Amino acid sequence: MNLFSQPKEQPSMFPEPPKMVSTKDFSYLTDMMSWNLLATKKMNWAAENCQLPDLKKEFEAAEQMHSNHYDEILKLLKQSEGGSVS
Repeated sequence: MNLFSQPKEQPSMFPEPPKMVSTKDFSYLTDMMSWNLLATKKMNWAAENCQLPDLKKEFEAAEQMHSNHYDEILKLLKQSEGGSVS
C-alpha cells in the first residue's frame, strides 16, 4: 500500500459482544453506567429548573440519550449474565 492508495475497508473486530466479560471490563461497564445515571439525573434537574423552552428541550433530549445509553449497557450485561465473568 503506497501513500496515495485508498485503505481497504476492514470488517469490524467484534460484530457482537463477547459471551464472557472480564472483571476489568465489568468494572468499566459499571463505571459507564454510573456516569450515564449521573448525567441523566443532572439533565433532569437542569430541565426541571430551566425557564427557556428551547434549552429545556435540549436538556430533556440529553437526559433521554443518557438514559438510553444506561439501558443499552444494562441490556448487554444481562445478555452476558448467562456467560461468566473471569
